[in-house]
Formats: sequence, C-alpha cells, structure tokens
Amino acid sequence: MAAIFGPRANLLMNASLLGGATGAVFLALLIWGVPIMNYNTQVGLIPPQPVPFSHKHHVSGLGLDCRYCHTSVEEAQNAGIPPTATCMTCHSQLWTNASVLAPVRQSLAEAKPLHWNRVYTLPDYVYFDHSIHIAKGVGCTECHGPIGDMPLTWKAVNLYMSWCLECHRNPAPHLRPREAVFDPHWQRTSSTPSGEQLLAQYHIHPQTLADCSVCHR
Repeated sequence: MAAIFGPRANLLMNASLLGGATGAVFLALLIWGVPIMNYNTQVGLIPPQPVPFSHKHHVSGLGLDCRYCHTSVEEAQNAGIPPTATCMTCHSQLWTNASVLAPVRQSLAEAKPLHWNRVYTLPDYVYFDHSIHIAKGVGCTECHGPIGDMPLTWKAVNLYMSWCLECHRNPAPHLRPREAVFDPHWQRTSSTPSGEQLLAQYHIHPQTLADCSVCHR
C-alpha cells in the first residue's frame, strides 16, 4: 500500500511551522515594537531649520535667558518663537556678514518671518499650556531635556500620554523653585525645598491632575 505522505512531508511541515512562528513574531514586533521606536517617535530627531540655532551657544555660552526669545512662555499657552527683529538686536552688530545668518538678514529685509520647523508636535485633541507649568515650578528641561547643552535642538522625549500621566500623578520630583525654572543646569541640593514642600507651596493636587479634562478639553 502506497504511503499518503512522502519522506519529505515532515521536513515541509516543520519548515511551515517554523515559518509561521517567525511570521507571528515579526508581526508582533511590527504591532508592538515599531510605535515605540525612536524612528517613529522622532526622539533624538534634529529637524532641518533655516538657521542652525544653538541653545548651547546662546544659553549656556552667552547666558541668555529663555524669556529673551520665548517672550510669552510665562503668560500664554505657547512659548512663542522670536521675531527676526529679536535676532537682529544682536546680529545687527555681531557676525553681520556671516553666511549662516543670511536667512535672518533676508527675513528682516523682506519683512517675512523665518519658517522654523517644529521639534515637538501635539495632536489637536491635546491641550498643553506652558504658562501653568512655569507657574507651578516645572523647569524647561523636564520636557525639553538638556536644552541648554544642545548645539542643535532635538526632541528629547516622546510625549506619550503615559509619560505625561507619570508626571501628573507624581509631580513632586519634577518641581523646582520658580527662580530656577529657566536654569538649564539647576540641580536639587540640601538647601533646596523638597518636592513635597513645593507641592504644598504651589497648591498642586495630584489626585485631580490625572482627570481626562485636564489635557482633553
């Protein structure tokens, strides 16, 4: 009586099972792995800009205060992008013929603002207000990473909902005195008020910060 399956049947079946398992693992990686990869979240990405502005040079090197350029950060939802006139306050006297600053001079001459590419982008259904975070003692570096040491600005965090909630549920470690909010190199010391003390001082109530309506309005 002839055999139903040939001698290679087992080999083909094992290869099929192995291929199916490999495909399942690959699919799982696509579903769960790709969304958290830096390529997808763009963490570490340095988007091209019209001028290679260096926070390291201007903030850590020259000592410019963040509010000199981001004038609305204490009062408005958005931090604000400086107009060309702000740049030219200094660069009408310094590096006046530098080729790298040609777009700035052209912008002023033509009265057309520079088009800066966003580093951080939130969905339209997410509400974020810079001013309230500043008022409650959250430093720039908590979200923007070591911004004072960036020769070119990159995205430091993924801004996932889970990342925001982690801070909202336990804000104390992320708080600092208001006078240190714009200090990119600030560190807590033994003489610094504790996070719990600042939590009480700023009247922050973590039990309500995770409510949906805080960020989704």
